[in-house]
Amino acid sequence: MKTIQIYDTTLRDGSQGEGINFSLQDKILITERLAHLGFDYVEGGYPLSNEKDAQYFRAVAEKDLGTTKVTAFGMTHRKGMKPEEDPGMQSLLDSAASVITIVGKTSDFHVAEVLRVTSEENLEMIASTIAYLKGQGREIIYDAEHFFDGWKSNPAYALETIQSAIDAGAGMVVFCDTNGGTMPDEIKRITAKAIEAINIPVGIHCHNDCELAVANSLAAVEAGAVQVQGTINGFGERCGNADLISVIANLAIKQGGYQVLKGTGVERLTELSRFVYETANMRYPTNQAFVGSSAFAHKGGMHVHAVRRVTKSYEHIDPESVGNERRFLLSELSGRSNIIAMTTKHNIQDDRELMDRILTLVVDLENQGYQFEAAEASFDLLVKRSVGTFKPHFERINYHVNVETDRSGQVTTEATVKLWVGGGIRHEVAEGDGPVNALDAALRKALKPTFPCLDTMRLVDYKVRVINSEAATAAAVRVIIETEDDEGVWGSVGVSENIIEASWMALVDSIEYKLYKDEHVV
Repeated sequence: MKTIQIYDTTLRDGSQGEGINFSLQDKILITERLAHLGFDYVEGGYPLSNEKDAQYFRAVAEKDLGTTKVTAFGMTHRKGMKPEEDPGMQSLLDSAASVITIVGKTSDFHVAEVLRVTSEENLEMIASTIAYLKGQGREIIYDAEHFFDGWKSNPAYALETIQSAIDAGAGMVVFCDTNGGTMPDEIKRITAKAIEAINIPVGIHCHNDCELAVANSLAAVEAGAVQVQGTINGFGERCGNADLISVIANLAIKQGGYQVLKGTGVERLTELSRFVYETANMRYPTNQAFVGSSAFAHKGGMHVHAVRRVTKSYEHIDPESVGNERRFLLSELSGRSNIIAMTTKHNIQDDRELMDRILTLVVDLENQGYQFEAAEASFDLLVKRSVGTFKPHFERINYHVNVETDRSGQVTTEATVKLWVGGGIRHEVAEGDGPVNALDAALRKALKPTFPCLDTMRLVDYKVRVINSEAATAAAVRVIIETEDDEGVWGSVGVSENIIEASWMALVDSIEYKLYKDEHVV
C-alpha cells in the first residue's frame, strides 16, 4: 500500500471561496475534526493577513492533535528586503507552526508581469526565504504556483525555481495548477517528467475551473505525487479547489493500492462533509459524489427493483463505506418496488393490493402537486392512513392569521389556533416573523403542555414552490418543511392554493411524525 499524504487547506484556501467566512472557533473545531480523522496536514491560515489567523495559531498550539501537523502559509520575502527584515517571515515564525508552506512563482510570465522582478531575483527570493525559515528549525513545504502553466511556457526555468527551493531546504515540492485550466493527461505527463528531474517527494494542488480538480489530483498521484492538497467539499476561490472528500474516497476505495488518513476515517467522510457545510452555514448539495443525500438514492421503479435484488446493480460502492446511506424515493416514476422499499418498517410488503393502492394514491397526489422525495414524514403518515393505523394526536377546530401594518410600514403578524387536544380545547395566540412563523408558534404553544417533547423539535428549512405558474397569483403552491430533533431530520409537505393552508398541512405532518416517532422510541 502506497501512503498518500492528505493536506487540507479548507481554513485558508477554502475560506477564500465566495460566501465562506469561518470564525476562530469554527477553525479550531474543523482542525480538531480533521485531526481526529487522521489528516496529515491542516493549513491553518496566513498569519500576516489578519489577526484571526494569528489568534488561531496561538489557540491551536494548546490542542492535542495527535500526528496531524498544523501549517502556516506564507509567500517569499518582498523584493529588496532580506528575509529577516520581512514582517511576513516574522509572522510565520511567531505562529510557532512546526511546518511552513511557502508559495513562490514558477511561471516566467508571472515573475515578469505580476511579481515585476527579474528571473534571477525570483530564484534568490525563493532560495533565501526557504533557507531562512529552514534555519529556524521549521519543516518547509514549497508550493510551486502556476507550475503547469510555467512548465508549458518555459520548462527549464520552472525546474530552476523548484531546484532553488530544494537546494535551500524544502522537504516537499507541490505542483500547483493555480488557474485550474490544465487537462489530466497534461498533469500526468508533466508531473512524471518533473519527478524524473528532482530528488524529493512531490505533491499536487489543483483548482477546479474546468471541473477537473479531482481528476487532475488523481492523475498526479498516478504519476508519482505522494501528497494531495485540497479542501473539504471543494471550497475555494472562483470554482474552488480539489474536493478532498472525493479524492480520499477514490484513492481509498476505487483505485486501491493507496493508504490515506492512516487507514482510518474514510467511513466518516459523509459526517465530515456535512459538518463543514454546517460550520460554514451552507446547505449541502444533495448530488455531491459519495456523500450527498442523493448519491445512493434510487427513484425509477426499475432501479429500485434491481437494487433490492443486488445493490451493486446501480451502486458503485457500499454507501456505508463512506458513512452514507441508501435511500428510495417516491414519484410518478415509482413502481411497486419503491413502495415496498419505503414501507419495510410497516411490514406490509406482502399485501399487493395495499401496495397498489398506496402507489395509486402517490401518483394522484403528485398530479396535484405533491412531492414525497423530500417529505418522508408525510409519506410515512400517508402509509399509516392507508393501513388504518393513523390516529391524530390533535384536531384543528380553526385558525386565524392576521397581518397588519401601521403608517410607518411596521408589520405585525399574529396567529390564533383553536385545537382539540388531550381531551379538551386549547385556544392560543402568538406573534411571529411572518404568518407561517406566527402559526408555528401558536401551534406549539397549544400543544406543548400535552406534548413537551416538541421542545426538542426545530424547523431548519422552509421551501415554497409555485406549481401551476400560469394561474398567476391564484396558483397552487407546494410547501416543504424540513425539521430536526436530536435524533434526525425529516421533511413534510403541503399543497394548496392558499400558502398559509399549505404551510399548516406541512407543519401538522411534521409534528404528527415527531409524536409518532417518539412514541415508537419509548
